[in-house]
Amino acid sequence: MWLTWRVATERALYGEEGFYLRERPSSHFRTSVTASAAFAEAVARMVAEVDAELGEPDVLDLVDIGAGEGVLLTHVLEAAEPRLRDRLRVTAVDLSPRPPGLPERIGWSRSLPSEITGLAIANEWLDNVPLDVVEQTPDGPRLVMVDVRTGEERTGGPLRPGDREWLERWWPLTRVGARAEIGRPRDEAWASVLVRLTRGRAIAIDYAHPVDNRPPHGTLTGYRDGAVVAPIPDGTCDITAHVALDACAEAGRRAGAISTTLSTQREALRELGLTGARPPLDLARSDPRGYLRALARASEEGELIDPAGLGGFGWLDQRR
Repeated sequence: MWLTWRVATERALYGEEGFYLRERPSSHFRTSVTASAAFAEAVARMVAEVDAELGEPDVLDLVDIGAGEGVLLTHVLEAAEPRLRDRLRVTAVDLSPRPPGLPERIGWSRSLPSEITGLAIANEWLDNVPLDVVEQTPDGPRLVMVDVRTGEERTGGPLRPGDREWLERWWPLTRVGARAEIGRPRDEAWASVLVRLTRGRAIAIDYAHPVDNRPPHGTLTGYRDGAVVAPIPDGTCDITAHVALDACAEAGRRAGAISTTLSTQREALRELGLTGARPPLDLARSDPRGYLRALARASEEGELIDPAGLGGFGWLDQRR
């Protein structure tokens, strides 16, 4: 069956018996959340910052979009100060069923809350929002069709006007054979978060690339059991593509964001106190166990801020 990549991916990931409704993400790939509890501790500090910015409201929302197994929210609750923890309304948003054993106070929903006052965080969510792939031909850009059983591709019809406008603005193709991924569905998904944010901050964290340095052949990739595989949309693997966060930022501004910061995870986490600094050697003599704990912590922080790894992720921070 030949489908556009957007339709094929939607079915493969979220359709009946789709990959994300059947599998647990931690079985297939490593994220900042699963790499170290230090990530959740940094998010807890960010929650405290938002709380102070909003004047310590009676109820402060913390919404995790694409929550997976709820690990981030569980660890943030553990790390939050008791006075703040008691005022948090915690919501996990994910299409998969509620995981067994999740703390009762964490709400579980398939859709975003109608209003959010506080912090909404989307860690590696946008890269799994399905999108179309296009290829430049002698007759202009054309949709790429895919056989859902084999992953074989062929070119299809022309783009819709809105997608063509997006392509010209955010990912111009300059030569025959070049490919792009139309990020308009991600822009719309991110805007849907901002319009629900009454006051506070929304953070998107993902693989990203800027408009002046888009990859010439796209980034569509499959993952299974911790390894990169061919992105065949048959439901047996994760299918992902990097995010044009700059385009999402513009969509967020149109949706009401009053300030925007685009940075990297390295920069953002260092501002939140993660440095990866090794403990002093003197500690090894006075407190050997403490030294080993501090050394392990430094290693975990180092992985989170490594510019060649997780630290290279893009961070989009917008406020209303």
